[in-house]
Amino acid sequence: MTANQTRVGAAQLPSQGRTSPSPSGPRQVLDGFFKITERGSTLAREFRGGVVTFFTMAYIVVLNPLILGGFSADAAPVDVVGGWLPAGHVGAMTGLTAGVMTILFGMISNLPFALAAGLGINSFLAVSVIQDVTWAEAMGLVVINGVLIVLFGMTGIRTAIFHAIPKDLKAAITVGIGLFITFIGFVDSGFVTRTQGGPPVQLGDDGSIVSIPTILFVVGLLIMGALVARGVQGAILIGIIVTTAMAMLAENIFHIGAASADNPNGWHLNTPVLSGQIASIPDLSLAGEFDIFGAFSRIGILAGTMLVFTLVFTNFFDAMGTMTGLAKNAGLARKDGTFPRLKSAFVIEGMGAVLGGMGSSSSNTVYVDSAAGIGEGARTGLASVVTGVLFLGSMFFTPLTSMVPIEVAAAALVLVGTMMCAQIREINFKKFSSAMPAFLTLITMPLTYSIANGIGAGFIAWVFVNTAAGRARKIHPLMWVVAIGFLVYFARGPITLMLS
Repeated sequence: MTANQTRVGAAQLPSQGRTSPSPSGPRQVLDGFFKITERGSTLAREFRGGVVTFFTMAYIVVLNPLILGGFSADAAPVDVVGGWLPAGHVGAMTGLTAGVMTILFGMISNLPFALAAGLGINSFLAVSVIQDVTWAEAMGLVVINGVLIVLFGMTGIRTAIFHAIPKDLKAAITVGIGLFITFIGFVDSGFVTRTQGGPPVQLGDDGSIVSIPTILFVVGLLIMGALVARGVQGAILIGIIVTTAMAMLAENIFHIGAASADNPNGWHLNTPVLSGQIASIPDLSLAGEFDIFGAFSRIGILAGTMLVFTLVFTNFFDAMGTMTGLAKNAGLARKDGTFPRLKSAFVIEGMGAVLGGMGSSSSNTVYVDSAAGIGEGARTGLASVVTGVLFLGSMFFTPLTSMVPIEVAAAALVLVGTMMCAQIREINFKKFSSAMPAFLTLITMPLTYSIANGIGAGFIAWVFVNTAAGRARKIHPLMWVVAIGFLVYFARGPITLMLS
């Protein structure tokens, strides 16, 4: 890592300015294996970063079972033959798969990125795919998707596409992700809501902040921001702990309860109370419940292939964009945008899709929420190992996991989104053929709630605008291939209808 890259990381986290002396004994083994001192970090920062990442994205252990499963056939997504997934089983496999893949990613790729069931793909499966196939067949398609992504990583195709992306677009991807996770934080906390008519979104309820959970989101954001500004080590983790304690106190006093149609100002996902059993034995019976080729027999080869194409494009470019942004935010990106152990990172991320499909927890991918741990100081795979161990523990301690309300995690996301937007200085806005594609990339992500959509808009605009400007020969051939692929991806709805 160059001196300039070290300064980038330090600028994003004030407490990164000094490093501790080289450790000895067992600490020296960890330091040597994960290159902790070499990357300007410490054991304490790695552990804190891993803990922060877990608590920022622990909601997936609660949310994924609600998207894919339920507690009865009447309250769960039902497949084409009436089958459904028990929420408890999905939750157990969600924690297991996230834990195994995050530990594996940290050990092999040595990057502070955590993996879990990807939001977007799980909803796509629950809302669209199982209308035509069974859950086992849908998970078989996820496995095929993962195998293809692994092959793309092993053969270098994914790396070649990464190298073909212009630096302005890589910077725009980072900024776009920063805006995206900020918008996620605003929506999850109730700071931004839909309107019944008029503008698509609004501030709070009719332009006013009226709920205690949203107020605590604002308080948590200000606390974390103040701590980061003062250079306090552990700022984000301290903010999460303090704000969660305040949320538990508020719930105990005001009995706010979970949000519903009758209680719109309640907690949006986790209610900050400890109730019921603290620990339980997870049910892993969904492991192996997948059917590789069943979907093709049921709906035909063309329709099945179109579903796989959609899964691959979403998985492939969401993860590539996320890793690009996280590496830049951690100060690990080189001048060309690449980062250490790039190929292994792509391969392991693809394996997450394979394992997720085999365990019926949906495709596992790198989470943008990892930026919270990076903001806390994480720079190596040790942080991922810590996060992964906590995910494994979450299988046994779901009540403890669900104590941190989504409004608190949302504050951490907004804070880190602020840090990631600093990369906007890397975009050449004076050159319109670079500025327009970059702008479309960074603005499309939050407005369409998709990293892949932002990348696609940027790729297509880059090829079209630069060709119109007479620079077609300077466009990498792979940019043409991917841009055409995105055109098909964006038109997949009409194409699927024609095929059916």
